[in-house]
Amino acid sequence: MGSDNVAASNVMEVGQLRIRYLVDGSHKGEMGVFELTVPAGAHVPPPHSHTRNEECVYGLAGTLRYSVDGIVRDLAPGDCMFSPRGAVHSFSNPHQDTARALIVISPDIGAQYFRDVGAIINAGGAPDLGKLITVMSRYGLVPVPAAPVK
Repeated sequence: MGSDNVAASNVMEVGQLRIRYLVDGSHKGEMGVFELTVPAGAHVPPPHSHTRNEECVYGLAGTLRYSVDGIVRDLAPGDCMFSPRGAVHSFSNPHQDTARALIVISPDIGAQYFRDVGAIINAGGAPDLGKLITVMSRYGLVPVPAAPVK
């Protein structure tokens, strides 16, 4: 699917991340597909799990660091990793080049999730964590509390 087939309204900036929705299956409870672009050193979401969704990440460009239940891998183009429902997962890009990945999620949380999160993250200043957790919870995402500092 070429970029001319994706409406501009399906491309969202959430902080430093770019999400380009290709298939929004959320209205029918079906699978969704989006491209995630993560610049080097970008701020990323905290580790979290999904109560209603499974997710597969497939590397397209650069190298994306991905973790599922404590297993960490650097995904190069052509590599993939699966996050079962309930698995704690996270991603980052500690590398020099921008990373791009194709995300398949079933059932889809939908593009509206990223619009809602973007409204909080892009508001300026430190994000309102209470609002962020409320949005995440509404879509079945469960943030993992930070480990206590010893």
